[in-house]
Amino acid sequence: MGTIKDNMAKLKCSECGNITYYTQRNKKKVKEKLEMNKHCKFCRKHTTHAEKK
Repeated sequence: MGTIKDNMAKLKCSECGNITYYTQRNKKKVKEKLEMNKHCKFCRKHTTHAEKK
C-alpha cells in the first residue's frame, strides 16, 4: 500500500523557498503546521523548514 495523500505534508525551506522534504502528519489530531530544522541541499546548511499548503 502507498501513503495517503491527505496525510502528506510538504516542507519548504525558509531561506531559498524550495520544497526539499515530504513527511506525514495526522491532520485531524495535529492542527498547527509543522516546523522543523532540516538540512537544505540548495542552501547547504541547516535551516527552518515550515509546512507548505
